[in-house]
Amino acid sequence: MVWLSRHSDGRSKDFWKECKSALADGFRNLCAYSAMYEPVGTVDHFFSTNTHRHLAYEWSNYRYASGWINSSKQDNVVLDPFQVEDDWFEIILPSLQLVITADVPQEQRELAEYTLSSLHLRDDERVIRQRQEWYRMYLEEELTFAGLEKKAPLIARAVRKQMAAQS
Repeated sequence: MVWLSRHSDGRSKDFWKECKSALADGFRNLCAYSAMYEPVGTVDHFFSTNTHRHLAYEWSNYRYASGWINSSKQDNVVLDPFQVEDDWFEIILPSLQLVITADVPQEQRELAEYTLSSLHLRDDERVIRQRQEWYRMYLEEELTFAGLEKKAPLIARAVRKQMAAQS
């Protein structure tokens, strides 16, 4: 905050880089938006520093995110990962597309759809290829189900749902 009070114009100095490892740990190295393992993520300012400069150094404004997803977000308002409930999104097998479920409250549905679209989370090749690799590793037993739950929890949930439907 001291730096901001002395520098009212221009780009905020990226002091947040110092806490990136702690942020990654807090998110269990999962991108807040894709919910997949991200070893080299970035500090996302949920509220952009362009529009909410006063939040540039607020821990509560940080989300851990994949770099390309963070770049896609820009200054857009999307659904806050901290407000997403467990069953609001699901992966469809075998396509690996991410969709919203009926559990998303009506007042949040439009924002949820916009989030999937603007962050390219539904079916963009980049995210589908990541999901394919996690799913392949599980199917070929390079990764246990417990490992899949840790690295790609939405895919693990889809697998669990598929197994329950086959029982």
